[in-house]
Amino acid sequence: MNRKILCAALFGTALVAAGLVVVRKGMHSAKFSEKHGATATLSVNGASGEMIVLDLDVALTQGSIKAEFVGNGRDTVRAHLTNAAPGALKIQANAGQVFEAGKNAVVVVHPAAIALGPRQTGELTLQTCAVTSTNRIGEGTYTLSSAKTPKLQPLLAYASQHLELSPGAIQTAALALTENLPLSAVSRFTPAAGELKSRFNTDAFRVETIDILAALTALRAMEIPDSSIAMTIDPQLRIEAMIEPLCHAAAMQYYNITEETEWEYWKGELLAGAPATRHYALYGIARFYPEIALEMLPRWAREPQTSGVYRIAALQALADTQRVEALPLLRQLADELGIDTEVGRAARGAAEYLDARLNQMGVRQTAVAFRASQQLSQF
Repeated sequence: MNRKILCAALFGTALVAAGLVVVRKGMHSAKFSEKHGATATLSVNGASGEMIVLDLDVALTQGSIKAEFVGNGRDTVRAHLTNAAPGALKIQANAGQVFEAGKNAVVVVHPAAIALGPRQTGELTLQTCAVTSTNRIGEGTYTLSSAKTPKLQPLLAYASQHLELSPGAIQTAALALTENLPLSAVSRFTPAAGELKSRFNTDAFRVETIDILAALTALRAMEIPDSSIAMTIDPQLRIEAMIEPLCHAAAMQYYNITEETEWEYWKGELLAGAPATRHYALYGIARFYPEIALEMLPRWAREPQTSGVYRIAALQALADTQRVEALPLLRQLADELGIDTEVGRAARGAAEYLDARLNQMGVRQTAVAFRASQQLSQF
């Protein structure tokens, strides 16, 4: 009986000792989290437990992690992190955090986090955008910066709610806010008025038309006036966006063009558009009103009083319908106009292009015209 009592007493003592150990561990964890940051119950490598949550800059300042940062000067920074703390950590990089390398500066667009056990090493890839178009593009070592980017805060907030925004669109919007670059500095299409000379090469920041339009749509949603954004002033953007099938629908919405008013838009561009881009309307008509184009464009190509620019554009646009019916028309025009003339050679080239394109498609039907129109040509 005494042996049972003794065993029970010893077992109770063991429980108390174990409880003290638990309390001490809890006290240590509480003190550590009070000093370093919040706590969370998370899993590291399959093992669950309490984990301290730290912002990247706080963790680095307190020595809780060792870090190396490599960026490309534009859209990516890779953070190579090692946990130097006694417990598990969750390291998070917040949107708006700036990294610098000499005169280069990039800002984190979307928050990202990584969980690290004690002495564990991991890599965190951050989506960034350049703060300035003078950034040198190429891999380099970056450091965490305390710099702020107040001009970009509305964009970062908007991007957090619109994850569909492409890196190119975000970067274009950022440069519009920080430097107000003209369209010629960011567009991949050739400016109709010719390339403007610039002190800086912005080729690394050129994007597709759909990215430019998405950037402008985002800026408008942030209630930034169109008139304050330089790239909206260039009339070429609207017609380039309207011609491009990938952003045609977005362009109609941005420029408040409806299906009922679209024909009037193309007609207006052709008859009274900017001189440098007026003939671009022929390509839009070819893509979105192919029936009208098949009737109208051969007449434009045949008219000797029409400018050669328009006649050649009409021939190229006829091929752009990607309709099999356009092929015999182009071959006939090549014979009529003669190979010894510029427009005759253009007709032959357009016919060869269309023939190759139709063969490549493997079908004899249109690929880019979205709808037919019952409108009759008025030109």
